[in-house]
Amino acid sequence: MEKIITSGSIRGALTPPCSKSYAQRALAVSLLTKGISELRNIEFCDDTRAALRCIETLGAHITQKGEDQLLIEGGLHPIDNILYVGESGLSSRMFSPIAALHDRPIRIQGSGSLLRRPMSIMTDALRQLGVDVRDNGGLLPLDICGPLRGGEATIDGSVSSQFITGLLLAAPLAETDTTLYIRGAVSTPYLDMTIDTAEHFGVEICRRGYEEFYIAGGQHYTPTTFDIEGDWSAAAMLLVMGATAGEITVHNVHMLSKQADTAICTALVRAGAAVMNDADSVTVVSRPLSAFEFDATECPDLFPALAVLASAAEGDSVIRGTSRLTHKECDRASAIQEEFGCMGIDVDLSEPDTMRIRGGAIHGAHVKSHGDHRMAMATAVAALRADGPVTIEGAESVAKSYPNFFEDLQKVKIDNTL
Repeated sequence: MEKIITSGSIRGALTPPCSKSYAQRALAVSLLTKGISELRNIEFCDDTRAALRCIETLGAHITQKGEDQLLIEGGLHPIDNILYVGESGLSSRMFSPIAALHDRPIRIQGSGSLLRRPMSIMTDALRQLGVDVRDNGGLLPLDICGPLRGGEATIDGSVSSQFITGLLLAAPLAETDTTLYIRGAVSTPYLDMTIDTAEHFGVEICRRGYEEFYIAGGQHYTPTTFDIEGDWSAAAMLLVMGATAGEITVHNVHMLSKQADTAICTALVRAGAAVMNDADSVTVVSRPLSAFEFDATECPDLFPALAVLASAAEGDSVIRGTSRLTHKECDRASAIQEEFGCMGIDVDLSEPDTMRIRGGAIHGAHVKSHGDHRMAMATAVAALRADGPVTIEGAESVAKSYPNFFEDLQKVKIDNTL
């Protein structure tokens, strides 16, 4: 699907989708309870639907209660030998150790770009914990057979925190205690979200920094009601839209959230945008923007939004952490360089782990999303400053995290001049 975005200013208020990171974690934990949990403010992007499929396959019973509420009766009793995770990286890495709690052989299957994303770190750790694993040269599909009994495992955490999340959620139900030794953990705020979700359902996870986690075995998740907060990854794109093209208020986001992408506010302030926050909303107003420096190692999903911000800032901005972008939906660093280059913005990747972006005028162009939801949104927001129409190929990819993005964009776009 192609979308054509023309220049325009924006003004108004939007509410982003719920945090798919929290939603997927809450769905996984609801599966592991004995009883009925209620999830509120849940929305159904592709990644959340993938998690829903997984918990149903693994034995949960789901009832929809209203437009954004689910009742989930837990119980790990797989009904099929195939667990299909779609293109969701988190679901693939989170539900593999959860499925390994059972002694039924399960095949983890995915599709699209996920078939190229590495799984060997996960399979190595599962083997250390006694799980029988057969992989496809470190890629999906995986064949696993538990049960995961606990013990000790050493894990390379430098590629992703997602598999550590899966182990942290599964280990409390193991027969014996589990100790995880992590080397070079990245995206540590996402581990905080995992621990926060587990605690909400009554399970304790102990840690020493992010190098060692101790999880007592034989614990039980308690059914509860869980209100899912707004998604800061989606909010970041909207806030940058305000900073570069007008003014916006984003509702149902909290500055004290454990989500990593709250860091966008730091980048916005450094660039010179006006940022104001209330108890459950953040407002950003555009001002003349200046080049900024920012380390996105712990929040790599911000890179596309940061690229938009940097393209509108005078001077050369420096964003560090590009090593985290290789194994996303696409090679995001190269995709940003290519597509922003099509729109007239110079993106330099010659320095290790660094992206330099020289701000300037955005030109009308034909760009590609590379099948990446965040690239589709970023090029759309950048197009608001363009001197001609920007046509986005593969715009349907926004369904992965923000299905109504383009509709929401139209709600706040008020004219065709900046």
